[in-house]
Amino acid sequence: MIENEATITLKVRKFGVSVIDTMIGVWKFNRARTLGTLDVIAGLADSSAALGWRPSDGRAPIAWQLMHIGITEELFATERMKGESPEWPDLVVRFKGGSTPDDNVPQVDQVREVLDQSRSHLIEATSQLSETDLQTIPEGFRERGWTLGTMLQVIAWHESHHQGQAHITLNIFKASQA
Repeated sequence: MIENEATITLKVRKFGVSVIDTMIGVWKFNRARTLGTLDVIAGLADSSAALGWRPSDGRAPIAWQLMHIGITEELFATERMKGESPEWPDLVVRFKGGSTPDDNVPQVDQVREVLDQSRSHLIEATSQLSETDLQTIPEGFRERGWTLGTMLQVIAWHESHHQGQAHITLNIFKASQA
C-alpha cells in the first residue's frame, strides 16, 4: 500500500523532522548520484560521444536525460511554484517533458551548470515553504492536481528515474565501445 502525503507528513512530524528538510536531503542524495554519473562521463576519452549516444533511433541521448532533470527542476522552481519565467528559455524548449531530443549535444560543463543552478533555484523556492503550504495546489500545478507536497515527492522520483536511464545508457555505451 502506498501511503498518501498526509500520512507521510504526520509520521515525519512525529519524529520532529520537517518534510521539507527531509525531501531536500533526499534530493541532495539523488543529485550526488547524478553528478557521479556525469563525473564518469567527464573522465571518458570522448565525453561528447557518450553524452550524445542514443541506445537506438528515436531514443534520448544521455545528455537529454541529464538536462531534462535540471530543466524540470527549473520549471518547477520558477514557473510552477512562483509564476516567474525560467532561466534558459531556449533550453526549456529543448529539454522539457514532451520535447523531442535533438542532435545538438550539450557538453559536460553546461550540463553541470544547469544541474547546479536549477537545483539552487529549487531549494531556494522550496525553503520558503512552510509545512502548511504542502497541502496547497499552486496555479502551476492546478491542471495536474498536485499539491506542493506531491511536487516534493515527484522531484525526488523524477531525478532517480532519469538518472537511472542515463546510467544504463552510459553502461550500454561503454559496452558498445569495447
